[in-house]
Amino acid sequence: MRPVVSLLLIAGGLVPAVIRAQTMTIDQYNPRSSLVVPGHPVTRARFPFIDVHSHHRNVSPARVDSLIAAMDAMNMAVMINLSGSTGDRLVQVIKGMKERYPDRFVVFANLNFDGIDDPDWGANAAAQLERDVEAGAQGLKIFKNLGMTLTDSAGNRIATDDHRFDPVWAKAGELGLPVLIHTGDPKQFWEPQDRFNERWFELKERPRRIRPPDRFPPWERIMNEQWNVFRRHPNTTFISAHLAWLGGDLPRLGRLFDELPNMHAEIGAVLAELGRQPRFAEEWFMKYSDRVLFGKDSWNPEEYHVYFRTLETADEYFDYYRKRHAFWKLYGLELPDEVLRKLYYENAVRLIPGLETSQIR
Repeated sequence: MRPVVSLLLIAGGLVPAVIRAQTMTIDQYNPRSSLVVPGHPVTRARFPFIDVHSHHRNVSPARVDSLIAAMDAMNMAVMINLSGSTGDRLVQVIKGMKERYPDRFVVFANLNFDGIDDPDWGANAAAQLERDVEAGAQGLKIFKNLGMTLTDSAGNRIATDDHRFDPVWAKAGELGLPVLIHTGDPKQFWEPQDRFNERWFELKERPRRIRPPDRFPPWERIMNEQWNVFRRHPNTTFISAHLAWLGGDLPRLGRLFDELPNMHAEIGAVLAELGRQPRFAEEWFMKYSDRVLFGKDSWNPEEYHVYFRTLETADEYFDYYRKRHAFWKLYGLELPDEVLRKLYYENAVRLIPGLETSQIR
């Protein structure tokens, strides 16, 4: 007897379902786990926490009120807005976020690269940074265009360790101001987009993230430019965004911490790297608990729940929230309370001027 094959009506005709299943592409494949294990989803952090990596340009009263409601629900004590801008715009952002909620928000300033070919640009930028601090900025955020796409008037790429920025780094150190700096992208964006590339799906979905060698220097050069700045300015506190893209190579990040006592990092957008190596990541956090801060990056309150679950529980084999960042499952690190407190708020209070432990409630 011939087997019965179910049929699907697609594209105007009948096609065997078994054939359709075998022609499915890898980016369509999204299996539902049949594993039955204990689970402990977490919607509220065990301790109040400070998110050092957030971006908000809309600071209208209604928007800020909605942020506060979401923060309260998840136990976020303080949010740091890294998109503060500079000058008059910075003043507007600070007023919008802190006028009614002075203890719940911190705003970082940004640099204005206009006139960067001017020999006095560095000194002028440092002076503007000082004015921004007087206006209420509590840190400096550097976006990834420095070192990647920022060019001079001749079209030459400006490296992160370009000396014209030295007055800015020095001024930040003089003011006791932390510099949260994003350099580069995941290393896989520079690698061949083939079957061996872990970020293949992301690059297929977001092809503009591919970093071809005719347009970008090698990843190692770009990242070393950041670390050269840290070496050259030991009196300035730097926070390397996204674990310096070394969440998948924690031993190397640890060696950088050992070499550079002024270097710190935050975990925004790289949680999936930690959640696939829970035992080693926990061991690493125990050793470097004073050097890492909590950060999230893109704003979606429900996504924070995956951070809490990964950091606080010993759950196994649960979903990350964005397939293009990780097609694998996550496992909880179950960090000890003393490490969680440092990650969630103690390190931020120590590094960011104006933050007080009394704000953590």
